Amino acid sequence: MTATDHPPSLDDIARLARAALATVPEPWRRHVATVVIRVEDFCDAEIEREMGLESPFDLLGLYWGVDLAHKSFSDPLPTVDMIFLYRRPILDYWCESGESLAHVVRHVLIHEIGHHFGLSDEDIDRIEAAP
Repeated sequence: MTATDHPPSLDDIARLARAALATVPEPWRRHVATVVIRVEDFCDAEIEREMGLESPFDLLGLYWGVDLAHKSFSDPLPTVDMIFLYRRPILDYWCESGESLAHVVRHVLIHEIGHHFGLSDEDIDRIEAAP
């Protein structure tokens, strides 16, 4: 990317997310096949308020749904599980971190997939830190 290029678009981030999802090993990938991945610029004001964020830049991604540990086939109205990736905070983090954008998107996506499996932030951090 040169200084005259535009910042990566929502579609660019979505392409990186699809490529990152393709690298998720089986059987994990099989269990996220029905999860909808959406890319938006920021979380909405309600999420920002509910999570007590100081700024919408504080949230790079969000898993929305019932994690697999709590999901029941007898639920009367099954929900659609979704992973939101927030473009502007991701780009901000990317600029500050010096990591590749593909790496940052994959990191956020994997983190949110961990929540789909019912893992806490601490569990996910431990898994990512393991050699």
